[in-house]
Amino acid sequence: MNDILPEDGTAGTLIGRVWRKGAAAGPSVVAVRAEGVFDITAAVPTVADLCNSADPLSLARSPGERIGSLEEIIPSLLAPIDLQAIKAAGVTFAVSLLERLIEEHAKGDPARAETVRGELNSIIGADVSTIKPGSPEAEALKKSLMARGAWSPYLEVGIGPYAEIFTKAPAMAAVGYGAEIGIRADSDWNNPEPEVTLVVNAKGTIVGATLGNDVNLRDIEGRSALLLGIAKDNNASCALGPFIRLFDQTFALDDVRKAKVELEVTGPDQFRLRGQSDLSKISRDPTNLAAQAMKTHQYPDGMVLMTGTLFAPTEPRTKGGTGFTHMVGDQVSIRSPKLGTLTNRVNHCDKILPWTFGVGALMRNLASRGLLR
Repeated sequence: MNDILPEDGTAGTLIGRVWRKGAAAGPSVVAVRAEGVFDITAAVPTVADLCNSADPLSLARSPGERIGSLEEIIPSLLAPIDLQAIKAAGVTFAVSLLERLIEEHAKGDPARAETVRGELNSIIGADVSTIKPGSPEAEALKKSLMARGAWSPYLEVGIGPYAEIFTKAPAMAAVGYGAEIGIRADSDWNNPEPEVTLVVNAKGTIVGATLGNDVNLRDIEGRSALLLGIAKDNNASCALGPFIRLFDQTFALDDVRKAKVELEVTGPDQFRLRGQSDLSKISRDPTNLAAQAMKTHQYPDGMVLMTGTLFAPTEPRTKGGTGFTHMVGDQVSIRSPKLGTLTNRVNHCDKILPWTFGVGALMRNLASRGLLR
């Protein structure tokens, strides 16, 4: 069970949420420490309140009530956020830019992916990984591709001045460690997207990070970029966790900038897929992404922002197959040395328990427990 923790164990400041049973039934904010898991909800009723406070670290170190060991608490883990908006950035790596272009040109048909990949490499004729978004070089490439009729909305956000920022899921809709994660039953080409996720307070300050799985339905988005909402936001299609690691003396923004994220998918068909995403290769700095998300919008409860992924699986799942897609029963594990491991099992969205506990339910629950002041 220690695999869930970062490589330095509980040395950092780790915040999570659990569903407590009994007299205190409901979601509780917890701190994960060497001595066990401590309920600190009496000091801070929501994770959003903690992150928006003047001193998140002080609140995270509130004495609290020990409710068990980590091993005992794991089955009760929830996503480690509550009221925060759940946002995501897309096309933030050169590889993901090319894969989105492939989806678009293949019209969501995985059988055409390899042919389109070769065609696009020859059309673009440049190493987009070396081009800074919004730079004069990017503008020159844009004009050249437009003249050849090869411009795309994905190139616009990949190398243009504005990042793609979208709403991944409503507040309270994310699932946590150990939960089922959802894909639509009518999708035949989809994949996990392992991402470092920034935790940002209402003032736009990044206060920590967690892991995220921004599940993507490639066939649906490939038919039209306007179908992004259907491709991205479905029941249980967003997983976050296992914990938020707050910035302190053991973990800082530079650790996020150089974070490596490993992915392993193990299927019921014995198929195994491994991959890695390296945040040092991102085209836009995490601070730039957070600033763009909040430049003309306010999030009073703060937000989390998935930063995108370098990982785009193309390995055929079956002999003679056309690439990777999920199967029901896949176990997806995402790990980063400083953030621990997020593990979920894939199921169809309509087979997973529906999401019913929203913001209103949370407020009523906290009030009934005497935790709102």
